[in-house]
Amino acid sequence: MKTPSLTSPPFSAPHQAQAAAPPAAPTVSQALAQRIGQAVRDQGGRIGFDTFMALALYTPGLGYYAADLPKFGAMPAAPGGAPGSDFVTAPEISPLFGYALARQVAQALQATGTDELWEFGAGTGALAEQVLSALQEMQVPLARYTIVDVSGSLRARQQSRLAPFGDQVQWASELPAQMRGVVLGNELIDAMPVQLLARVGGVWHERGVALAAAPASASAGTALGTGDAADGTPPAIDVFAWSDRPTALRPPVEIEGDHDYLTEIHPQSEAFVRTLAQRLERGAVFLLDYGFPEAEYYHPQRHMGTVMCHQAHRSDADPLVRVGEKDITAHVNFTGLALAAQDAGLEVLGYTSQAHFLINCGLVDLMQAAALPVRASAQRLILEHEMGELFKVIALGVGAPWQPLGFGQGDRTHRL
Repeated sequence: MKTPSLTSPPFSAPHQAQAAAPPAAPTVSQALAQRIGQAVRDQGGRIGFDTFMALALYTPGLGYYAADLPKFGAMPAAPGGAPGSDFVTAPEISPLFGYALARQVAQALQATGTDELWEFGAGTGALAEQVLSALQEMQVPLARYTIVDVSGSLRARQQSRLAPFGDQVQWASELPAQMRGVVLGNELIDAMPVQLLARVGGVWHERGVALAAAPASASAGTALGTGDAADGTPPAIDVFAWSDRPTALRPPVEIEGDHDYLTEIHPQSEAFVRTLAQRLERGAVFLLDYGFPEAEYYHPQRHMGTVMCHQAHRSDADPLVRVGEKDITAHVNFTGLALAAQDAGLEVLGYTSQAHFLINCGLVDLMQAAALPVRASAQRLILEHEMGELFKVIALGVGAPWQPLGFGQGDRTHRL
């Protein structure tokens, strides 16, 4: 669950060496920062935040989601122990999450006349394992479960975990030209790059990323420069800094007031939904994530934006340091997703809180039949101060509308 908590402490400055030593190989974070720094130079000294976020998360072999780092799990690292995780998602909190969702999947497969499942960003494979197990118990016919994931290390974990399901589970690196089936995305959209817009002194700017000079003792996660250390002096070091540029871009709604205001727009997630609409010939899409409808997302009081970083179960609001070592996310504008879907030909089948959705899908019945520890952990999925209210679910479909199980009570489509 990637929600704000404590602020991570800064890295300490390294101790000065007492004697000359060969330069150490750059860490993964430093190598990634070098790569991003070069991208900044190649683009004339500045890149958009969406480009920075994409490089920080998805650079092959170095980005947060593309490197072999622990990410998902219930606990941070213990001192002197094995590496810990950075955040926990609903399937790791309770297996009942996937079992409840499977009831909705079963109905959707029948309603759309399809027999395939697609999951984007499958994490550890926990959700796939839960949904597949539940569908087997319900004797729901399923031809394939295809996972689309950019992370090679996560794919290896998924393959190991899902081995008992054999060839029923497949992996793909891109979408086919045509698809039929039910699409799942749990905490997928929040990790898609966003553009930052800042109203400063009444003028709108696009907030990007540039390089700023820093002393050689700059903290970890900064970009190492290309200076020559052969004479014993440390190479120049660059750190990332914000860079605002006036823009014609605007949030989708007018922001009341004249105070300084920082927010995001989401062209990549909206483009993703449009791509699904173009390729989904028959089926439905269920996206579960944290976020708000447009009126709440761009509320005048939400003046600091929603971009957050997550590392070791702590959160901070500075994505420019320790790049590659922590997740970078932004809340979802569900109205923007719905409008993009409708414009591309999909129907909005429902929108509600995660609590309403899971309860409608029978989570309470599942909890009553479970052991006490399982019931206790499952409560986090629906409690208002945990995941129940901040997380939302939107369903999209091809063709004539139908009533999905998860939106029978508490549908909020009218609030989008």
